[in-house]
Amino acid sequence: MAFSPIDLKKDFPIFQNSDLVYLDNAATTQKPSAVLDAVNSIYQEANANVHRAIYTLGNEATQRFETARSKLAKFIHAPSEKEIIFTGGTTGSINLLAHSIGNTLKPKDEILISEMEHHSNIVPWQLAAQRTGAVLNYIPINENGDLNLSDPNKYFTQKTKIVALTHMSNVLGTINPIKKLAKMTNDIGAIFMVDGAQGVPHMKVDVQDLDCDFYTFSGHKMLGPTGVGILWGKMGQLENMDPFMGGGEMIEAVTMESSTWNSVPYKFEAGTPNFAQAVGLGAAVDYLADITMEKIAEHEQELTIYALAKLEKIEGLHLYGSPPKRGGVISFNLENIHPHDLAQFLNEDNIAIRVGHHCAQPLLKTLGETATARMSFYIYNDESDIDKFCQSLDSIREYF
Repeated sequence: MAFSPIDLKKDFPIFQNSDLVYLDNAATTQKPSAVLDAVNSIYQEANANVHRAIYTLGNEATQRFETARSKLAKFIHAPSEKEIIFTGGTTGSINLLAHSIGNTLKPKDEILISEMEHHSNIVPWQLAAQRTGAVLNYIPINENGDLNLSDPNKYFTQKTKIVALTHMSNVLGTINPIKKLAKMTNDIGAIFMVDGAQGVPHMKVDVQDLDCDFYTFSGHKMLGPTGVGILWGKMGQLENMDPFMGGGEMIEAVTMESSTWNSVPYKFEAGTPNFAQAVGLGAAVDYLADITMEKIAEHEQELTIYALAKLEKIEGLHLYGSPPKRGGVISFNLENIHPHDLAQFLNEDNIAIRVGHHCAQPLLKTLGETATARMSFYIYNDESDIDKFCQSLDSIREYF
């Protein structure tokens, strides 16, 4: 094993004096003391509105906020910290793009997404298509749960202007070939956005190597606070975009007749930012970087292989998707037991999983289901968590 989850658990207050088996990490992750302390520290020691302040306290808050921006840029290998835009999360980042670049679409232009997308990467593009008369197309999945790219020219056309795809499915665990998809998008001159909500927390991401135009992710899925996320974009793209929200900070000058915009990234950060949450996200990045994303990916791969081997032996258990390249997300159903009932019984053993449509109703329809159970792993999970989970499943099967 690449590192010791047992030792790491000591850093997380929620696991102290508890037998909690937390297997809902695709929804949100637990927070180490280092992150909680960073958030508390700025409120206790440097609580002031960031930017423009003359006094010391305001300068200290600004410095911590901008240091977090620099940490995030380094973490995803962005060329410049100015390309890092703080948002409320992946959903906020995608909505920003769907408004700012979506409004440049013309009737009959095409937006390309896939059947495996989270609602946050479907609904904003549906709204953009409705506003502009553009057409929204979907890449289907194959029986393994991979994107069906057997006939890419059917989907990547000269009419395609925006391609928006997930890095990793939050239902099937499928890791998409982002570099290949970026080349296919670049070849037709379209804009490529990646939903990295399930990507950045679980693998090394180098946005320059991926060669996408935009990459989005959320803090709370990678040990950070809720209410903060990132939109990364290539500087040329960001400079050409109109702002999404208007207000303080995002302006250069305002008259009664018109306004001009601040420089990137600030023209996309209207109002007082979630600076304390941003500082907490910076602390989360420090924590993950100390472990290294390579070791985290290796650990989750080992857990996934171990879990699949055990689950495949359970009578009446159906697994969804078998992508050859996958992350630590497994969706399943147990015969004759509704997933919501299953979750209730697991909760009696203090085991937390997610059940439902996972904000991916089109994908669930393709799978022929209205709900599934889902387990998902992170750095503090180990094989004993999976063993307890499987033991509990055996007890539930006996009950039913």
